[in-house]
Amino acid sequence: MSKALEVTDDSFEAEVLKSDTPVIVDFWAEWCGPCKMIAPILDELAVEYEGRVKITKVDVDSNNKTAGRYNILSIPSLLFFKNGEVVDQVVGALGKSQLTSRLEKVLA
Repeated sequence: MSKALEVTDDSFEAEVLKSDTPVIVDFWAEWCGPCKMIAPILDELAVEYEGRVKITKVDVDSNNKTAGRYNILSIPSLLFFKNGEVVDQVVGALGKSQLTSRLEKVLA
């Protein structure tokens, strides 16, 4: 089972924009192959950074309002939020070491 928190158009503001900790938002879809490839990596990061970073997922097919708000045109797209602002963005599937180094910069 995924360690990432499912976020919807309705819960996005409370879970992401008002979060006390940095948040990674994974914009994904069930039919997206690369999205399935990075899901286990995000689950690992959710465990390793528990309490320091919140890992969330937004299904673009059922939450197109949020996806549109952030101009998500390709998936997977990862947006890194800190204090309600996007501070980094990754499009496509990255390896764990690349994601970890970007995450460390957000936490610095």
